[in-house]
Amino acid sequence: MTSESRHVPVMLQRCLDLLAPALERPGAVVVDCTLGLGGHSEALLTRFPEAHLIGLDRDKEALRLSGERLAPFGDRATLVHAVYDELPDVLDRLGIPTVQGVLFDLGVSSMQLDEADRGFAYAQDAPLDMRMDQTTGMSAAEVLNTYPPGELVRILRQYGEEKQAKRIVSAVVREREKEPFTNSARLVELIRDALPQAAKRTGGNPAKRTFQALRIEVNGELSVLERAIPAAVERIAVGGRIAVLSYHSLEDRLVKQVFAAGAASTAPPGLPVVPEKYQPKLKLLTRGAELPTEEEIAENRRAAPARFRGVERIREARL
Repeated sequence: MTSESRHVPVMLQRCLDLLAPALERPGAVVVDCTLGLGGHSEALLTRFPEAHLIGLDRDKEALRLSGERLAPFGDRATLVHAVYDELPDVLDRLGIPTVQGVLFDLGVSSMQLDEADRGFAYAQDAPLDMRMDQTTGMSAAEVLNTYPPGELVRILRQYGEEKQAKRIVSAVVREREKEPFTNSARLVELIRDALPQAAKRTGGNPAKRTFQALRIEVNGELSVLERAIPAAVERIAVGGRIAVLSYHSLEDRLVKQVFAAGAASTAPPGLPVVPEKYQPKLKLLTRGAELPTEEEIAENRRAAPARFRGVERIREARL
């Protein structure tokens, strides 16, 4: 299966339109921090023929497939094996001090969901891996089998917003003593059995929140994002823009906080005139988080949870 046939980029037109004023300048550089299968990147290179793209991904298979897709653009695309909080290091290595655009499409890529053996999807049985970079780190199975019960409860509550975390973890601890977890189907079945009937009647597949929590833990997604968004703000040029697609409230809240802080004055209260060093460095380009249209969700069900935010850099950093 080719990358094009299985990948519909989320809120693509909105991303392009928001970034356009920054990328229509000659010599503009845009960073796709979450390259995936290259759908957003292909559209960026097509729409902005003067722009150069830097694509980051921690998944080597995604880099290979997107490399094939973006090959027609030649040296206008530079693809790098990196996690997106490594953005400053990548730009330093390439000798690029600032960029005009940054795009984050957070969460799991279509390829990772569609490849059964990656273990991201709760709808099919697969090894419990969930690592976006399969060359490093602990798998989801190792987390389930080795973490203390209290730590597992914290992860399910914090990252999955799972109200039944204690009940699920009690069942996991009981079962892992009999036999370690290796596959997703056994975990899904355990969750179904552990939850009370009322909890199973709402919110789709009852395993969804647990799988989300494990995935975030395995890949350190929130701690990476906590570093990556401020790093992007620091490396964006004046007039440059950042677009972020997030897929759950934890991601969106984090993005909102960084953007809101950058768009606020830092002046002490009561100053009659606000010196420039206290003035906002960002301008919010979206009112709250924008949602996909009903038409887009009908065409691409994975767009349904998307939340979109954008900012523009309006002032140089001042000490």
